[in-house]
Amino acid sequence: MIFSVWAPTPALVSLRVDGVDHPMSGSPDGWWRAEASGTDYAFVVDGTALPDPRSSWQPNGVHEASRVYDHSEFAWTDSGWAGRQLAGGIVYELHIGTFTPEGTFDGAAARLDHLVDLGVTHVEVMPVNAFDGVAGWGYDGVLWGAVHEPYGGPDGFKRFVDACHARGLAVLLDVVYNHLGPSGAYLDRFGPYFAGRNDWGPGLNLDGPGSDEVRRYVVDNAVAWLRDFHVDGLRLDAVHALVDRGAVHLLEQLAVEVEALSTGLGRPLTLIAESDLNDASLVTAREGGGTGLHAQWSDDLHHALHVALTGETAGYYPDFVGALAATLRGVFFHAGTWSSFRSRHHGRPVDTRRVPGHRFLAYLQNHDQIGNRATGDRLSATVPHGLLAVGAAIVLTSPYTPMIFMGEEWAASTPWQFFASFPDPGLAEAVRTGRRREFARHGWGEADVPDPIDPETVRRSTLRWDEPVEPGHADVLRMYRELIALRRSHPELADPRVDRFEVREVGTALVLHRGGLRVVCNLGAEPVDVELDGPCGEVLLSSAPVESGGRAMRVPAASFVVVGLGSQPVVG
Repeated sequence: MIFSVWAPTPALVSLRVDGVDHPMSGSPDGWWRAEASGTDYAFVVDGTALPDPRSSWQPNGVHEASRVYDHSEFAWTDSGWAGRQLAGGIVYELHIGTFTPEGTFDGAAARLDHLVDLGVTHVEVMPVNAFDGVAGWGYDGVLWGAVHEPYGGPDGFKRFVDACHARGLAVLLDVVYNHLGPSGAYLDRFGPYFAGRNDWGPGLNLDGPGSDEVRRYVVDNAVAWLRDFHVDGLRLDAVHALVDRGAVHLLEQLAVEVEALSTGLGRPLTLIAESDLNDASLVTAREGGGTGLHAQWSDDLHHALHVALTGETAGYYPDFVGALAATLRGVFFHAGTWSSFRSRHHGRPVDTRRVPGHRFLAYLQNHDQIGNRATGDRLSATVPHGLLAVGAAIVLTSPYTPMIFMGEEWAASTPWQFFASFPDPGLAEAVRTGRRREFARHGWGEADVPDPIDPETVRRSTLRWDEPVEPGHADVLRMYRELIALRRSHPELADPRVDRFEVREVGTALVLHRGGLRVVCNLGAEPVDVELDGPCGEVLLSSAPVESGGRAMRVPAASFVVVGLGSQPVVG
């Protein structure tokens, strides 16, 4: 077996396999190679044994030797899987460690039938790359190609993907290329992987000397998830932190290579960005001069919905007071407009005639917007179920790709809090202290902020699977199922043409025009009378009894109704 590693910085690299050292031959391009046989291996860099930067398996943690892994030995059963396009889909975001009490891939696979019954099409899995410790969100990964062993390692992840495909569910994987975690990050010992800094630490060297191999490292990792693990798409974390001044940005290079792989595999592969730029060129086709990614998260839609449902106006929320209708029409609220949170103008308008709505993910909640609150409280902790249903109706009847965060569909009572489990006591204390100081600046007492290192924080954040059948929770779940079923059975509700999407404000209500259907959402505390643009027809779904006659409709407080325009008034 040939072992190789790119290490242009060290003076000497040797290979250690099963405790035996072997000399490696270096070449001018910075690659070192040696032939040996065995199972566990490490590269000895200037006297220090380090795991393989391209490792697929770290059975003993991120500081220890890598283990040889043969992808061909896994017995896949998804040969008939043709994939799913994102357009028309519904995404469900989950965290393997807290989705079930088991906190494993196999535990999550046992709950997939719930997602099928719910009606989602894509399962977005938060990062599963290897990180230090047992529990964590996954964004502090340090070996991007190795699957976190406590979840079940590489075979466990493949079993999960295989089980999803058997049920018709596509799998999207969250990957982090903008930084590495603070423990077990050894890339700088091998070569010039880093240049500059971002909010989370050293940023990747994407355009300086030696950057060709750094870019290759990223692209090869992405391709490996899609090819070797049969993943259907990637969610790219915080791409605005990828500093690349080259003529061809890393994201465009990635889009080109993933398109080629998709063609070769004969199934759709999806790239979804998280971006703070409010620039639709990311999701504009390369033929149209864009980067060519397939979709991006839209935090502006979240912020406008959050303010409308909760009334919160702290932090970055003040600009979004009364902004829901405009944001629904235009995707970005900050579209070359003043952002008080940033103290500058931000973003650019989306050309809604050219860019379809399915390229933007809309959501009431996600891991960041819950977990980065001081106590990790969900909307259901403060927003009544009736109003939650109104928010869900707006998301699930919009021209955007809906995304649901695990447990949202039954108004889970469990919070989702920030947690980590760094074994190093000094690092653990630094994370604990930093978290408390951060929220103290916003008026929270230290006792109010959960200890991120306490295993109890993980337990509190784990979903309770007895809740979906309990009173109240079951009603919310039923409404989510019915809304999703309605979206899938009436194509006009998923129509992505934003330029044909009209949103009218009538008092505290929004009226969404969806072809021949009207979705009336009352966000207020009192009933509202709405005059439609045509006679009320069949009520397809409502969260509370409504009265209608002719063109008039009275919608109760904190409720919604989906009605067709027709000739016969009805009482629903």
